Amino acid sequence: MVKRREPTARQMRLATELRRLREAAGLTSRQAAALLGVAPAQITHIESALAGVSEQRVRRLASHYACTDAEFVDALAAMATDRTRGWWEEYRGLIPTSFLDLSELNHHAVFRRDVAVLYVPGVVQTEAYARAVFSGRVPELAPDELELRVRHRMAGQDIRFPYELVIHEAALRIRVADRAASRAQLAKLLEVSDADNITLRVIPFDLDGFARAASTMSYLGGPVPKLDTVVRDVPHGSAFIDSEAQLGAFRTRFLKLEAVSLDPAQSRDFIGRLKKEL
Repeated sequence: MVKRREPTARQMRLATELRRLREAAGLTSRQAAALLGVAPAQITHIESALAGVSEQRVRRLASHYACTDAEFVDALAAMATDRTRGWWEEYRGLIPTSFLDLSELNHHAVFRRDVAVLYVPGVVQTEAYARAVFSGRVPELAPDELELRVRHRMAGQDIRFPYELVIHEAALRIRVADRAASRAQLAKLLEVSDADNITLRVIPFDLDGFARAASTMSYLGGPVPKLDTVVRDVPHGSAFIDSEAQLGAFRTRFLKLEAVSLDPAQSRDFIGRLKKEL
């Protein structure tokens, strides 16, 4: 059995869900290994994503763990057999892994919801905006790494799924570069909001009660709700959140925020007025 050197976020998620199922069944890794007829170390490696697992073993483990959620098991089996090597793999070893993990999650997502407070989300940034954001990093990036990150960001803007973006007025007004870059970024937001699968809503400064959801997040839908993921920015990359309780809290937070934001038509008008001001 060949160990993986660097499991992806998707591989880690499969491993985590298999461990959760085992723990919910009240079994130790040694007992699970006995049910499969393998060494206990193999279960440990599977549950830490250091080793892959076949579809057959996923289904056998789910049966031993008394998991009756057929859709969930099917989704786990599909994750086990997925051999996708996406466009992001060409950047492996060149930019931080968290960027690649987010690209992989985005590729497999069935929908995405963003809340943006200070910056326009990467999937709808212009090249000039993205370059300005990365240029502001402390310590500064080397020129070649800066270009790699910008190129990676631009490559990851194929929004094929339903996408809902709630963006605060602050993110629309903050000039990460100059007036021309800000105007172009607002123009791109207006352009993408025309797509049938994209819904854009604005939170104006004068909205009451914004504190209920005053933080940035990306919510990526999995094939079943149990496999949804929330991505939050942290000082050294991204944090991937997948516990059911926290996912439920973030779903509620997004829906409450969406309910009090401007509707899509009002939001387009709002962005259009800001663009004219520039």
